[in-house]
Amino acid sequence: MSFTIQIGDCEYSCAHPIDISIPLNFSGPQPNAYGVVNAVSKLYEAGSLVGDTRAGGSCNFEQYTFIPHCSGTHTECVGHITHERISIRDCLQDVFIPAVLISVEPVKMSETDETYSVEFGENDMLITRNALELALSAPPALADGFVSAGAKNPPAHADGSDLSALVIRTVPNDESKMTREYSKLIPPFFSTEAMEFIAENFKHLLVDLPTIDRLYDEGKLTNHRIFWNIEQGSFETNANTRINSTITELIYIPNEVEDGNYLLNLQIAPFAADTSPSRPILFKLLQKNPSE
Repeated sequence: MSFTIQIGDCEYSCAHPIDISIPLNFSGPQPNAYGVVNAVSKLYEAGSLVGDTRAGGSCNFEQYTFIPHCSGTHTECVGHITHERISIRDCLQDVFIPAVLISVEPVKMSETDETYSVEFGENDMLITRNALELALSAPPALADGFVSAGAKNPPAHADGSDLSALVIRTVPNDESKMTREYSKLIPPFFSTEAMEFIAENFKHLLVDLPTIDRLYDEGKLTNHRIFWNIEQGSFETNANTRINSTITELIYIPNEVEDGNYLLNLQIAPFAADTSPSRPILFKLLQKNPSE
């Protein structure tokens, strides 16, 4: 069965969905941030009740223990940084989201004038506003006129609607991201200028990194606060907080997936928590017939 979704003048093919989540293998290699205990599964046993057919049970049911923020693809809401317990299930209201995928090469901190809230490490790599603007203004990103339009005008999607999600693949890119351990290795992170740019123009952000801030940033989470519009140092929302915006971390985008415009279906578990394991699905924009 094959079907398409039409938004405005554009159609998106649902025949070949592109899953950009990382499978969470409870008994094998998996990505890990901050060196936390790995995600694990455990046989459930209670008296004669056994949750494993190999051990004589009638069916399989296991107990899973994991930290979503550190152990795989996850989507988080502003509740990640507030005293108030805010749920991702309540915050994520969008079902189909116009999105643009770009590939960005981080630069050494010595190669840019852009800034960050804590002192740089010698080997830190930054994703800069300049790199984002260049990627968004060049084919095949299709965000035509984006840079010249200015930050106060959202980038245009091919169907004429605003782009709501920015999906970022950092390069170099390889499958080691699916099982990488981020404890001593400091991954690239966003400059302050880059995050201000994203917050001004996009509702949802998806990255192939364990965090949008420096992995060890003295607990400031400056970029998270910029993105959700929370005052620096505060744990409270305000009238301008972007309550329905989300950040998805630890995705993996294979190299064969082209940069450009997509339709995003961001699937989460209905957790009453600030984050949930997630499965972002991209649907490709069909090429228009030149004769139309």
